Amino acid sequence: MSSPPSAARLDLDGCPIAPLTICMIGAGGFIGSHLCEKLMAETNHVVFAVDVYCDKIRHLVDPAPPHLVGRISFHRLNIKNDSRLEGLIKMADLTINLAAICTPADYNTRPLDTIYSNFIDALPVVKYCSENNKRLIHFSTCEVYGKTIGSFLPSDHPLRKEPEFYVLKEDESPCIFGPIVKQRWSYACAKQLIERLIFAEGAENGLEFTIVRPFNWIGPRMDFIPGVDGPSEGVPRVLACFSNNLLRREPLKLVDGGQSQRTFVYIKDAIEAVLLMIENPARANGQIFNVGNPNNEVTVRELAEMMTEVYGNVSGEPPLDEPMIDVSSEQFYGEGYDDSDKRIPDMTIINKQLGWNPKTPLKDLLETTLTYQHKTYKEAIKRQIQYFLFHSPFLFSRSFRPQPTYSHLIQSPFSSDDLEDAWSYWQRTVVAIATASLLMAAFITVVVERRCRWLPTPEDIR
Repeated sequence: MSSPPSAARLDLDGCPIAPLTICMIGAGGFIGSHLCEKLMAETNHVVFAVDVYCDKIRHLVDPAPPHLVGRISFHRLNIKNDSRLEGLIKMADLTINLAAICTPADYNTRPLDTIYSNFIDALPVVKYCSENNKRLIHFSTCEVYGKTIGSFLPSDHPLRKEPEFYVLKEDESPCIFGPIVKQRWSYACAKQLIERLIFAEGAENGLEFTIVRPFNWIGPRMDFIPGVDGPSEGVPRVLACFSNNLLRREPLKLVDGGQSQRTFVYIKDAIEAVLLMIENPARANGQIFNVGNPNNEVTVRELAEMMTEVYGNVSGEPPLDEPMIDVSSEQFYGEGYDDSDKRIPDMTIINKQLGWNPKTPLKDLLETTLTYQHKTYKEAIKRQIQYFLFHSPFLFSRSFRPQPTYSHLIQSPFSSDDLEDAWSYWQRTVVAIATASLLMAAFITVVVERRCRWLPTPEDIR
């Protein structure tokens, strides 16, 4: 990582940028880790990195490299109940709140945690910033828009193709959610409510704020791979979900046929936008910004097809016979799931205020991301599956014995030799256990017989 430039940096209006002290809540996550790297590499700003985990920024803080000592410090705390948070906000010039539960699978299964995390837990952050006259950059979500107006028209209606019926504008588009019984909207509703509170604090109490609405930021370190650096039963967002399937040589699961349309933006492009917000407060204060790439619009099915092709090039592995399967949203997410049909951002405001436009095409960012995923996780997943092969009790049963002639082994990341080695291991284990059991039985027999010789018979007693 290069040292920050020594020459004075200028904002968009040609004014020198003064070094800031930034309290970054959620610094250890996907977005926070990339933002910390950007700030350390290109600016002189100081960062209080606040989170409960630091795995993704460990290279910056544990310990900090010599040239970063005094510029970034990690503060392990949970914003729910830690009194130190207000002190850190008071010492900072700017607070950036990235903390959230933002995984769709959790919206159905953990609606209370979702609402508390995204609204209740964010209240103290807004309160401390407002009371101490500190600037706030709050990360919201594109999900606050809910469903598009066009989604309520018949599927073949010509107006569905008109931009005003699906392009999402910060200052015009309505926020349309599904019914209360659809728990999927717990996240969007909590995020919208905290936005309204922040906006009200600005209107009534003069809070300086910027609200960011990310549209599917993707790149290295996004989310987690279940069973490797996240819970085995966890369901990450779509790109990490598909990456997990590809790494494990499993078909990609398309929820409700994968017909929903989304846009995707490269994390490095998006972080450039955030840096502009940080360093241009006069242009960013009081604004809500969409940050996405409308040029990278695809259906989820098209995304799956592109990822399958790109990952094949990255890994050199042949495609599966059945690369994708369709599943219902209820099967995948559980009862109460609902979705929006399209999420296409209007970029007028951010382009006008900050002059920002995304640069990276979808195929390029997928190649970068999947190369990272393959390099980072492939061996870990292989070891995980090998461990299962060598330790699963099911392999005692011949019916579970992997046969190298079966078609599924041709698609396996392991050779037939790997699988035969696993079976041989269990054969040897069974033989060893059986031999030990026979020897133990023989020993017990001998001991019992010898003891019986010394026991008095009934005749001896008489």
